Amino acid sequence: MESVLGFFSKDLGIDLGTANTLVVARGEGIVISEPTVVAVYKGTNKIVVSAQGPAVGERARQMLGKTPDSIQAIRPLRHGVIADFEICQAMLTYFIQKAHGRRGLARPRVIIAVPSGITTVEKRAVINSAERAGAREVRLIREPMAAAIGCGLPVREPRGSMIVDIGGGTSECAILSLDDLVLSNSLRVAGDDMNRAIQDYLRQVYNLAIGEHAAERIKIEVGSAYRLEEELTREVRGKDTVAGLPRSVLLRSEEVREALMPVLEQVVKGIQATLEKLTPELHDDLYETGITLAGGGALIRGLDRLIARETGLPVRRADDPLTAVARGVGMVLEQLETFWHVLEQTHEFA
Repeated sequence: MESVLGFFSKDLGIDLGTANTLVVARGEGIVISEPTVVAVYKGTNKIVVSAQGPAVGERARQMLGKTPDSIQAIRPLRHGVIADFEICQAMLTYFIQKAHGRRGLARPRVIIAVPSGITTVEKRAVINSAERAGAREVRLIREPMAAAIGCGLPVREPRGSMIVDIGGGTSECAILSLDDLVLSNSLRVAGDDMNRAIQDYLRQVYNLAIGEHAAERIKIEVGSAYRLEEELTREVRGKDTVAGLPRSVLLRSEEVREALMPVLEQVVKGIQATLEKLTPELHDDLYETGITLAGGGALIRGLDRLIARETGLPVRRADDPLTAVARGVGMVLEQLETFWHVLEQTHEFA
């Protein structure tokens, strides 16, 4: 009977990120990539439905800072873990139903990527949330392992390789060998902290208040971790905190780099702390395999150069780093017989 249900079901993998959620379907690749935001009616977990459809993902993100008192746009995860269980469940229900399509005869089996440093209680919250959202079977995979698989690192070999996955809520540093994490370090500092650093800088230096989404655009468009050959500028519009009126300033990439540096230095220190705990043999391997950067933070200009300078190791940015974790989960779904032992529970799907 299980094999018959499996025929009518669609196995799903979820990169449940603080900033973005990606869903991959077995045999189809990434089918959903949306911001991890939900708009609900205040005091409930009922999702707002507009003329364009349910306010989940990008529709909800566009509402941040713009909702009336009766509606809340909520990000249900903080630092990679569930902060609002009911809202997260409502969001997962929507994503799972959307990705699963019309295969309604059986609930889907789901693999979810989670930070390496979350607690047993936090893992249970993820599993319960997915089960209540409609999954009939849930397995977890640690984000660094999924990212490493998605980046094509030699995780199965007796050779050390290093992944640094800088997401929205956490930065994951991990050394992998023989299908497991030799060492991992989950830092609760990442892309969201970079956005807040830009907001704080503008408020302190220019008395200008901007929203989180505007700060993220600044980070993407003119942010850097290393001096650029040609520095950039960008007009930034916001609210004058003194006059209370709209105002714009011209922001230079050097200023954005200054704002970002305290956060970037924390990430670099986390990488260095991980490297300090390695055996000489693994250090020798890393001189050849180097460090691979994944996640949205990997897109910051010059971050590879900064990390290479501070560690003395070769550093490369993964191809399409934003989807590395989701691609890795998708590969596990496609090759369960090969990768079953990288899942948190040690038995494969039927």
